[in-house]
Amino acid sequence: MNLCDRNDIQALLGRHGFRFAKSLGQNFLIEDWVPRDIADACDADAQTGVLEIGPGIGPLTQQLAQRAAKVVSVELDQRLYPVLAETMAGFDNFTLVPGDIMKCDLNALVAEHFDGLRPILCANLPYNITTPVLTACVESGCFESLTVLIQKEVAQRICAKPGTSDYGAFTLLMQYYTEPELLFTVPNTCFLPAPKVTSAVIHCPVRKAPPVDVVSEDALWRTVRAGFALRRKTLVNSLQTGYPLPKEQLIRIVTDCGFDANVRGEKLSLQEYARLTNALAAALS
Repeated sequence: MNLCDRNDIQALLGRHGFRFAKSLGQNFLIEDWVPRDIADACDADAQTGVLEIGPGIGPLTQQLAQRAAKVVSVELDQRLYPVLAETMAGFDNFTLVPGDIMKCDLNALVAEHFDGLRPILCANLPYNITTPVLTACVESGCFESLTVLIQKEVAQRICAKPGTSDYGAFTLLMQYYTEPELLFTVPNTCFLPAPKVTSAVIHCPVRKAPPVDVVSEDALWRTVRAGFALRRKTLVNSLQTGYPLPKEQLIRIVTDCGFDANVRGEKLSLQEYARLTNALAAALS
């Protein structure tokens, strides 16, 4: 059975009485080069444990199981459990975890299933949970890399440069924890049903150490959130949403950091946000 062949997919789903659910963001791959290239990009090998989110009927799951020591797939839709039991029957290194990934303890999941293995994440993520899932994964600190198929616009946000329209707080979060690279795009014609957007695959090796020195991560994210709170306003005006300091003092802090008093938050790099964070923390103390 070819899990990327439209006829085989329809026959498989028909046997199990399955119908697509829009609310779950279900779009199954129908081009076999896509799961193959994603699995190649994640660098899974015999020392790797792979966590997959939303396996669907298993085309990427099969590719991962051919490469990794173990694959654990978390799936919310109970209707897919018997489908996966059929499509993954030949793989002893596959484990299905029923449930909602947003309610899972990622560290506990990795500790339970990947003892002695190099843990990575590789998935064709549902569009509707991309940002919270990636946030949870990088903040958990339990993966060596993330390789995901996501909406192209989100991939561009993650890889964006300061001063561009795609650049934002989520960019800085992902670039603080990882070194993201957009690998290739995937047209909507590669899915059944076809989504209305183009997708892309990104590979994000997790940093072994923070790229900047800050008084605390909480302080950094407080500054970043405030810096982007009023995107069309100056950084000083935007910072007032997160820091109870007089505007004149904020202007002085911003200029003492080497920035123009009228600079906007989206112009600052991660390193510059770290410098600003430390200056704001000093002022508050």
